[in-house]
Amino acid sequence: MAVYTHLGAEDLARLIARYDVGELVSAKGIAEGVSNSNWLVETTGSNKSGTRFILTLYERRIDYADLPYFLDLLDHLAAKGCPVPRTIHDRSGASWRMEHGKAAALIEFLPGVSPSRASPAQARAVGEVLARLHLAALDFPMHRANAMDFANSAAILDACGAERLATIHPDLPAMLDHAHAAAALDLAALPQSQTHTDLFPDNVLMLGNRVTGLIDFYFACTGPMVLDLAVTHAAWCFDSANRYQSDIGAALIAGYESVRPLEPAERDLFPDVAKGACLRFVASRAEDWLETPDDALVTRKDPMQFVQRWHFYDEAGAALLA
Repeated sequence: MAVYTHLGAEDLARLIARYDVGELVSAKGIAEGVSNSNWLVETTGSNKSGTRFILTLYERRIDYADLPYFLDLLDHLAAKGCPVPRTIHDRSGASWRMEHGKAAALIEFLPGVSPSRASPAQARAVGEVLARLHLAALDFPMHRANAMDFANSAAILDACGAERLATIHPDLPAMLDHAHAAAALDLAALPQSQTHTDLFPDNVLMLGNRVTGLIDFYFACTGPMVLDLAVTHAAWCFDSANRYQSDIGAALIAGYESVRPLEPAERDLFPDVAKGACLRFVASRAEDWLETPDDALVTRKDPMQFVQRWHFYDEAGAALLA
């Protein structure tokens, strides 16, 4: 499980008591994710809440100064009808608190399951919801720089070093030059909003073809909307053998543009932005592969999966959105 810090039953009960959600009934560690410790918590409930929540203890890649942005963004989007979980504030009104020297937050649990093999109808629905999120966030007053932008990806791969990258796969060091080429892209003139930037299928909950929840906003930032779409495209549009599914890709883009049509500059740059998006995950996965402790209850993810996707976007070029 992705549980780095182990909290005993007494610790969990004491923490839950800080919220007006009733008494703790159960808490189960959640296997997904590699950056934070997460539990599915069930309580007796109260007049102001449900009975199921997600408890997160922030472990890695989280600057606590960013937590108001992440958590306030959830509340902003939820208030506008976007399918995102509300932050549960504690009895003092705080959206997060310290526990065992680490920040903790309690988040609303949303129904639904993450699709393992998305259909075109599901992909279209995800595109529509992503565009709605972008429009709903245009008046969000806070800003956050992208801590995983293309320059950061290049820096991460540089820090890993060609020799260590080669221990993962002999073709991986070749991506260093491509990462620096992506870092040189100027995206500043593209339309901006608040973006999720990590919308993998396991961060989307669905019931049938309806999106019931977008979750895990801890890479959210202010940035180009087309980058968020490109990340989602790279995450959703390949099968288990890493083959591009053109029907899924077309449906995702069509769903997005049914709400917010892409501008010409966004369409022109989409293949290069998608390549940069792939390199972000090449970098983060390579870093995790090399730095995750051997005794951590986490399954490492292969960075070469996104190297292959990078090659697809490089070969597809401008024909991708034609």
